[in-house]
Amino acid sequence: MSDGGAEHLLTHGPYRAVATEVGGGLRLLSHEGRDLIRPYEPGEVRPRFRGAILAPWPNRVADGRYRFEGAEHQLHLSEPERANALHGLVCWARFAVVEQTEAAVTVRHDLVPQPGYPFALRLTVRHELGDDGLTTTVTARNDGRRAAPYGVAPHPYLVAGPGRLDAWTLRLPTTTMLEVTPDRLLPTGRTDVEGTQRDFRSARTIGTTELDHAFTGLRADADGRARVQLHDDSGRGAECTWDPAVLPWLQVHTGDLPEEPENTRRGLAVEPMSCPPDAFRSGEDLVTLAPGAEHVASWTLAAL
Repeated sequence: MSDGGAEHLLTHGPYRAVATEVGGGLRLLSHEGRDLIRPYEPGEVRPRFRGAILAPWPNRVADGRYRFEGAEHQLHLSEPERANALHGLVCWARFAVVEQTEAAVTVRHDLVPQPGYPFALRLTVRHELGDDGLTTTVTARNDGRRAAPYGVAPHPYLVAGPGRLDAWTLRLPTTTMLEVTPDRLLPTGRTDVEGTQRDFRSARTIGTTELDHAFTGLRADADGRARVQLHDDSGRGAECTWDPAVLPWLQVHTGDLPEEPENTRRGLAVEPMSCPPDAFRSGEDLVTLAPGAEHVASWTLAAL
């Protein structure tokens, strides 16, 4: 077994994907040999959260401390430099194969009750290639005896060619963003995107704009899907689509890593979320899973 865990190759027509045992996510997605997400090397320990599934919460919980149904809970501070609990509990967990075909794989992880999150969840992730791209579906079932707080998101970095993303064109179907504190990236309030440098409702070049923000007020296209599109001057690139009724929030990050100049702004993190940052504390759009209940969310990545 490699340092990065087992991998699952999927193929369908011009599409090729590699799903991972660790984190239940994606290492690679390509169309006719062209990368749609920023990949990493076979067997490599996954860089940061690239391609991982974020559950049972996406983004941050301030101080790792929250109150749920009258009880106080303290999560491990997985982002110690900002004193936050970041991106859930399964990014580095192993997901066992339940079923696999040439074009699809279903994997599962049973999350055991633990300090800070004393709830039992069965998380099932299905990656399936089709003519319309790669659809990922995450099903969370509460296998415990008490209600559980829950949220979910993916963490792919879309690409529209080699090099930095400054010259790429972005379309974001959002009207509202969360302002955040500069030091801990925690929400402070909502702002209308109109008139700001973060308004990408009409497709335009990213340029020097820096994004590490959550957006809402998602506008669906005629097919009922929210749609983020990223492409180069030729019109080739990638898109992510999903149902905004299930995933009403979107985190977008331009990958600004000044401490790693060789990695900075090499892909655009596009993360449809079921809830906003710090939802375990605010309760906003937080899913409460009753014992035996399920939550199902899906999204599709495709070529432009």
